[in-house]
Amino acid sequence: MEILDYSHNTLLVVASLLVATMAGFTGFSLTKGLSERSVAHRKILIALAAIALGGGIWSMHFVAMLGLQLPILFYYDAAITLASALIAILVVGSALLILHFRQRSRATLALAGMIVGLGVLAMHYLGMSAMELCQPLYSPTGVALAAVSSCVLNIAAFSIAYGQRTQRNIIVGTLFFGCAVFAVHFIAISGADFVAVDVLSEVGPLISNEVMAIGVVLSSFVLCGAFLLTAVTFLVPTQPQAAQEAVPEPEPQAPRPAVEPVVAVASKQIPYELEGRTFFLDPQDVAAIRAEGHYTHLYTATDKLFCAWSITEAEKRLSAGVFIKAHRSYLINPAFVTGFERLKDNGVCHFEVASLTKVPVSRSRLPLIREALGV
Repeated sequence: MEILDYSHNTLLVVASLLVATMAGFTGFSLTKGLSERSVAHRKILIALAAIALGGGIWSMHFVAMLGLQLPILFYYDAAITLASALIAILVVGSALLILHFRQRSRATLALAGMIVGLGVLAMHYLGMSAMELCQPLYSPTGVALAAVSSCVLNIAAFSIAYGQRTQRNIIVGTLFFGCAVFAVHFIAISGADFVAVDVLSEVGPLISNEVMAIGVVLSSFVLCGAFLLTAVTFLVPTQPQAAQEAVPEPEPQAPRPAVEPVVAVASKQIPYELEGRTFFLDPQDVAAIRAEGHYTHLYTATDKLFCAWSITEAEKRLSAGVFIKAHRSYLINPAFVTGFERLKDNGVCHFEVASLTKVPVSRSRLPLIREALGV
């Protein structure tokens, strides 16, 4: 069998990387803040995120395949091509269910990344097996390198994007995810050769490159629309902040004295949102408050709850209460601290509450925390 020469269209190679990156950002952004949603709402958003991520993996692969230039005509088996897309979506969906319905830890983050990494690999090789009149020949080294790169980069992507659900982490995780999908495809292609075959072994109807291009354009168009919608939501300031910035500076003669004492007074209760309703907690029942973008999370003995206050507002309102600032992102209730660990120039407070095991103590706050704990 004669080995065929092949090359790639540079523009389509770049486009494939952009598609993978948009898919990662869309999927990771859709699942931000799911812990405060109802179970039904959580499942819907996980399904949408799985379609975005899995569909993006599939779209990236076939955008790159459209850029593959061979000296012969070849076709794709429609049934196998569809199966490759479904596998990508189902695998990603399984990983997201683990992340959002199980206790999130290093082990679950690594497991989710490994599942997606193997799913990307399976999608690639199943998609390649759909080629008709042209057969890819793989080398063990190429398969091994593709598998390792896929698993390592996807574990990194999910560990970063879901380790802390900040905007920066989502963006960095997106870059790792895009590079993971991109790298798997082109590492696998670089370790493969192509030969022409005369025998057709199609499972379903054949589709040409032209028909495949229409399908890829449509899927990429949907993905771009979802990307734009999530990007706008991701970048626009939240309503509480926007409203605060829109308020003009009050005149000192009348409004200012009336407003300042109200803000300075410590709140008797802390509000939190659950299933579209606002509830209230006694500060004594809250172990810690952690910043999450423009909002915060409340940690009690049994729950992790969403609060519309920013960490700055929480510090102001609770300044006369039981909380101490341990770190720029944390306020803690010393009554819930079960252990203290002194490090070189900072420290760690240990807790035994839901979803919270330890809180970092910055160097500047260390004396105050030690005094409060009596150590």
